[in-house]
Amino acid sequence: MIEMTTKGGFLTLGIAVFGVAVQTMAQSPAGKYQKMAAIQEYLMTQDAEITLARSAAPESISKDADFLVMDAHGYHSAIKGRNGFVCVVQRSWTAGLDEPDFWNPKLRAPICYNAAAARSFLPRVLKRTELVLAGKSKQELASGMNAAFERKEIPAIEPGSMCYMLSKRGYLGDQAGHWHPHVMVYAPETKAEAWGAGLPGSPIFSASDALDRVTVFMIPVAKWSDGSLDSESH
Repeated sequence: MIEMTTKGGFLTLGIAVFGVAVQTMAQSPAGKYQKMAAIQEYLMTQDAEITLARSAAPESISKDADFLVMDAHGYHSAIKGRNGFVCVVQRSWTAGLDEPDFWNPKLRAPICYNAAAARSFLPRVLKRTELVLAGKSKQELASGMNAAFERKEIPAIEPGSMCYMLSKRGYLGDQAGHWHPHVMVYAPETKAEAWGAGLPGSPIFSASDALDRVTVFMIPVAKWSDGSLDSESH
C-alpha cells in the first residue's frame, strides 16, 4: 500500500513516484491493466532506450553516466560511465501494487540516479524486474521482495540518495503523462512532516511504499533537462 501526502497550490495532483510511476488522484480506468502484457510491449531498441534515459538529467550529468537497458531477461549495462550516476528507463511494475498503471506497457520513466541511490535504491528496481520477468504475480512479487530484504540482498537506503526525472519525453501514466520536471530524494520510511512535505505552501510531495521500505520526497523544478521551462507549472 502506498501512502501519499500532497502539497496544495501546485495544480490538483496527488503524486506517488517510485522510480517509474507517477499516479494522479484521477486514476486510470479501473480494470484497464489487469495483467502483464506481452513482454515485447515493454521493450525498446537499445539506442532508443539510451536516448530516452539520457533525457532524465541535464547533459552535464548524463554525458558521463552509466546506462542500463532492459531486454526480455532484465536490465544490463549498455554504457559504462565515470561520474557514478546511473540512467535507466523504468517500467510500470515499480509502482505500488495497487496502482492502476502497474501493468501499463506504455509507461516509460526516464530516471538518473546518483551513486548513493544507484547502490541502494536501484537494487529494488532490478529485483522487481527480475521477479516480473520470471512470471511472478503481484502477490509473488511482494513475497519475493520481502524475502530479498530478509536475506539482505537489498540494502538500506543510503543517506544522500537522490535522482533526476527531468525528461519531457517520459510517460508516467495515463493521467499524469510526463507530469513535471522534478528531483527525488530517497529515505528509509519516515514521516513526511519531518521534511515539511505536504504542508500548505510546501514545495515537496512525499510518498511511502512499505514493499520497497522507502519514503520518496519529490520536488518539482522549473526546467526540463533540455533547459526549457515547464510552462504547465504556471
